Amino acid sequence: MTVIEISQPGGPEVLKSAERPMVQPAEGEVLIKVHAAGVNRPDVLQRSGMYPPPPGAPDTPGLEVAGEVVALGKDVSRWKIGDKVCALVAGGGYATYCTAPAEQCLPVPAGLDMAEAAALPENWFTVWTNIADRGQLQAGESILIHGGASGIGVAAIQLAKLLGAKRIFATAGTEEKCRFCESLGAEKAINYKTEDFAARIAELTDGKGVDVILDMVGGKYLTPNIKALAEEGRLVIIAVQGGPKGEGDLSLVMRKRLTVTGSTLRPRPIAFKGEIARALEARVWPAFADGRLKAIIDSRFPLAEAAQAHARIDHGDHVGKVLLVI
Repeated sequence: MTVIEISQPGGPEVLKSAERPMVQPAEGEVLIKVHAAGVNRPDVLQRSGMYPPPPGAPDTPGLEVAGEVVALGKDVSRWKIGDKVCALVAGGGYATYCTAPAEQCLPVPAGLDMAEAAALPENWFTVWTNIADRGQLQAGESILIHGGASGIGVAAIQLAKLLGAKRIFATAGTEEKCRFCESLGAEKAINYKTEDFAARIAELTDGKGVDVILDMVGGKYLTPNIKALAEEGRLVIIAVQGGPKGEGDLSLVMRKRLTVTGSTLRPRPIAFKGEIARALEARVWPAFADGRLKAIIDSRFPLAEAAQAHARIDHGDHVGKVLLVI
């Protein structure tokens, strides 16, 4: 089978096509003939040498795929050969074949093609567990989503709308991206390069702030995030692209009774991810089938052009998901 390897830590050019022996599904796994794979920020970090795969995971990148089940491991009961699925995987998605835990597979939603389905697992598993579970976003509440035009951001805006959020705000780095966020359902998208988002949120909410913030920046955003939260607000940190350390006014955390939390998904147990998959299938997948939700695709590259796909992510111009297609 063909895989994309990381020849050494570095830029996109270190991604190389290679041939490896066919993988086989272990107990509780399925083997998927990959039609498309999503490209995600953790793949870029792994390529750069800053995010090693967890123990037991493939050394090749790729956290989500869509394709056809072609073999079953022992004790797999739900899926059968020929089923069309998308799956969250711990690695190895940049390949013509990939194994996946059966619990982390979902059917391709009705009306979506394979490439669109490959754009779903990593983002939607992430936004569900962090917005619905950890952030406890309720109907009628408000939310601020940083990086609103990213793959995570476009999923988060749509999920907040699906969950009944009354007010949805986002940040993005260009006016074009801001307008796109608003077209998806954000009431107002704030250009973080030209505006103070905490001050803008205070203005838009008459000083109240928002109930939930989804943050993938960390670092210097800690202080303005705390300022932008309403009483009983929840700050959910899912990445630290701006650095892992920041300063904040802890007295505000106490006075406003805030919750600061966060999570990483990749190292969590299969059973935990399986619970998310079941929640998505019950609560979210029907909204793809009836058109309330959309898979937002920025661009598609052949598997052999994985380096170009990573360059697209590195440049930061993308809106929605970048995909590798076979």
